[in-house]
Amino acid sequence: MPTYDYRCQKCGVFEYTQNITEPALEKCPHCGQEVKRLISRNVNVLYKAGGFHITDYRSKDYKEQAKKEEKSSSDAKAS
Repeated sequence: MPTYDYRCQKCGVFEYTQNITEPALEKCPHCGQEVKRLISRNVNVLYKAGGFHITDYRSKDYKEQAKKEEKSSSDAKAS
C-alpha cells in the first residue's frame, strides 16, 4: 500500500498508509483538525532487472570493458 504525506496545522507533517482506492484524509487521525495532502517526492521504486535504458543501450566499448573486468576478477578469484 502507498504511503501519503499530509500536513496538519496542529500536528505538522505526517505519513499515512492507505489503499490507493481510499479517499484522501480530511481530518487528522491524532487531533481531528483539517489536513491537506502533500505531493510526495518518495517514489519507493527499486529497479533490479534488465530492460532499462542504462542496461540495454550501453556502448559496445563499455560492454567489452565490462567483460574484460569480469574475466580478470574471476581469474583473480581462481588463483
